[in-house]
Amino acid sequence: MLDRFHTFTVLITKINYQIRKLKTEEMEKFNLKGTHVSCLYYLFKMNTLTAAELCDICHEDKAAISRSIEYLEKEDYLCCESKTQKRYKSLLHLTQKGNEIAKAIASKVDAIVEKASAGLSEQDREVMYRALNSICQNLESITQ
Repeated sequence: MLDRFHTFTVLITKINYQIRKLKTEEMEKFNLKGTHVSCLYYLFKMNTLTAAELCDICHEDKAAISRSIEYLEKEDYLCCESKTQKRYKSLLHLTQKGNEIAKAIASKVDAIVEKASAGLSEQDREVMYRALNSICQNLESITQ
């Protein structure tokens, strides 16, 4: 067996590549990009969020989220509740059009997650997520 570093980094890289590829392929049908997907998905699941909250939950930088919000607002997928408050802290919510697309996206995401975890028991998933979370926290502590 290859060493742990190689196995871990290759698997994580391949998983990340497949996720990006799925986002790109699936969202071309809606004329959307990967960060748009995350914004719409989380707004659908949580109803309203601020740009700051989207940055945190999507793990995207402020500029990428700002560009996504600007595009999604221009295309009538979402709207900002306040025109006077700082946009970064204003609540965002889906329009009717955004809600319809986000519902389709959420359904697609749920189906993909189900297929991706085929063959794993609930216990396997819990152990995997716990291990990934520990690895993530450990790496973050090294890089801070």
